[in-house]
Amino acid sequence: MAEKVVIGNAELWHGDCREVLPLLPVHDLLLTDPPYGIGANRMKLGTGKRKLERGADDWDAAPPPTWLLDMAVDTCEAAIVWGGNYFGLPAAKCWLVWDKAQPAGMSFADVELAWTNLDAVARRFVLRPMAMDGGKEHPTQKPIDLMTWCIDKVAHAQTVCDPFMGSGSTGVACAMLGRAFTGVERERRYFDIACERISRAHAQGQLLPPEPPALPEQQGMAFEP
Repeated sequence: MAEKVVIGNAELWHGDCREVLPLLPVHDLLLTDPPYGIGANRMKLGTGKRKLERGADDWDAAPPPTWLLDMAVDTCEAAIVWGGNYFGLPAAKCWLVWDKAQPAGMSFADVELAWTNLDAVARRFVLRPMAMDGGKEHPTQKPIDLMTWCIDKVAHAQTVCDPFMGSGSTGVACAMLGRAFTGVERERRYFDIACERISRAHAQGQLLPPEPPALPEQQGMAFEP
């Protein structure tokens, strides 16, 4: 049975998104980073290095089925899916590119790609992975600045959903921007980390507090003498 935790305007679910997604209302934006199926679950975080962890859980043993991604996309008006090149998603006009600005000779990919259903041109964001906010809590964690940039691409989005929440970077970005967030995460240790990070972000407040609404003014008629 799924467990729900509410932090401010964030609703966090510990459970399987296959069970939780049908319970959720339509959101303005799907912003997510599903498992790619490349075995990142076999890696654990060391002090500045990744070390092989034998017998780890299987959350990245295979990518999610196409029908599950289709269901996630259908529950939101706009969609941004990181790792979109690993999934059987439709042709897209607007791909988002994270350029990691890596030194030559690095074994990791120079860029990561996000599929979108946005009616816009492709865009690139440059940020080195070592600029991770507050340290890396998850093997495939995305920088908060990257997720903030993604949300800005759908400026009208007030509600954001991430059914593969991981350590909660999307939720932290939403807290900083004052957007309502719904996240789902199956792995308990990452769910707890996400709750802590999002709770801390809500306590720190928004990057730019909303401007107070202007007071109504009575408009008069101007007459010339």
